[in-house]
Amino acid sequence: MQLKRLLPVLMLAFSQPVWAEDQKPATPIPEPQMSITEHRGEFHDEDIRYQVAAGDTYLKDDQGKPTASIFSIAYTRTDTEDSNRPLMFVFNGGPGSSSVWLHMGIFGPKRVKLPSDAERVGAAPWQMVENPLSLLDQTDMVFIDPVGTGFSRPLGEHKGKEFWGVKEDAESLAQFIKRYISQHNRWNSPKYLAGESYGTTRAGALVKELQEGWGSVDLNGVLLISSILDFQAGDFTPGNDVPFVTFLPTYAATAWYHDKVPNKDQWSSMEAFLTDVRDFALSQYTSVLMKGSLASDQETKQVLEKLHQYTGLDKQYIEQADLRINEFYFMKELLRDQGKVVGRLDSRYLGEDADKVSTRFEADPSSYAIDGAYTAAINQYMGTTLNVEREQEYQILSGEVFSNWNWLYGNSPRAQGFINVAPFIATGMRQNKDFRVFVANGYYDLATPFFATEHSMNHYGIDLDRVTMKYYEAGHMMYIHQPSLEALVKDIRAFID
Repeated sequence: MQLKRLLPVLMLAFSQPVWAEDQKPATPIPEPQMSITEHRGEFHDEDIRYQVAAGDTYLKDDQGKPTASIFSIAYTRTDTEDSNRPLMFVFNGGPGSSSVWLHMGIFGPKRVKLPSDAERVGAAPWQMVENPLSLLDQTDMVFIDPVGTGFSRPLGEHKGKEFWGVKEDAESLAQFIKRYISQHNRWNSPKYLAGESYGTTRAGALVKELQEGWGSVDLNGVLLISSILDFQAGDFTPGNDVPFVTFLPTYAATAWYHDKVPNKDQWSSMEAFLTDVRDFALSQYTSVLMKGSLASDQETKQVLEKLHQYTGLDKQYIEQADLRINEFYFMKELLRDQGKVVGRLDSRYLGEDADKVSTRFEADPSSYAIDGAYTAAINQYMGTTLNVEREQEYQILSGEVFSNWNWLYGNSPRAQGFINVAPFIATGMRQNKDFRVFVANGYYDLATPFFATEHSMNHYGIDLDRVTMKYYEAGHMMYIHQPSLEALVKDIRAFID
């Protein structure tokens, strides 16, 4: 009997070491880091003082436990007590990009200086200069790096995939924004979102997350720079003919820039030329694409001739492509006779591929032409000016985030279709009479073409009276072109005023 009584105790004693070995120690959560520095600068002929707070904000779950760390760089003017001073939250896209591009390209007090003529900048030393065009005299700004970018990361046992998705990302950034305006008593400040590329998709999703429901954060406006709201207008997937229409004016603008348009002198300007291209795209071209094999030989021949006239591509090539040229084909084909490939982010840029016969480019010449300069600038700036000291690498653009992104926003893949946040913009306008939209378009942007943006703005019930559309003679990052940078800043300032 005594042995029977002791048996459970002995089993427990011998099992404890095994149980302990199976338990993984909890991942330690480090303390948030924050570097605060004071500065002075001259912006738009006004001498101002400002504070920069570069550091971590911890997102938390319902139990108050940290789930992720969001790294941000916040600029706050300190020589004024204007209670109506605007506050702008800024982010880039990807998904998987840090906020470096808008930060060091247009909005921040320092910027990367690049040649305006689409020339490659080569290797260091690069130029990081004072940016008198920064908006710091007009608005405070917070540059946000979503989880998995910059220094932002999941904490403890949480994984990146919990934050990598259209809805997941918007929810995490909405929590960050609410925490920021609470911690800094900015609830009554006019508030704006500024996003570029996928950042415009993020902005649309954030409009829904912030404005809908109780406890909302009503926005004064959003700035959509190189916009993609409705992915049906931008994704070349089998059976989807919409992008062939929406990309055509950008093909035409690119052909115009590189002098590949036949009989170019019959138009007085590129704008006049693009008006004709738009009209053709919405009429004859759309009609023939929709008819498919029901289109007559005469209709097909007329469209083929126009496509050649507007893009400069060889007629036989257009015919072999069934009148459908995707962006990657176009990039390789336009200047194939010269052994050149045009850029995707900015088709003014040219590169040379080793493979001269392929249909896909090896790398985007408008990306590798500038990436090194921006990477060096943000790291140098944080280390020498903002006193940011980290052991981890600052993630400029994360392929891991992009490849693991959850594009599903609805409840089921069957109901989802293409992701489209344009209706969220329209709803935001209906529910908030002061909500306005600024849209910046680059003529030479083959990543988010301007005609696709026009298509999105002209649908879904968006109030066009509250939309400001502007165009610039550059690409996706139009601010690397000095004349476009100056025009863009002027337009944004007028929008905020």
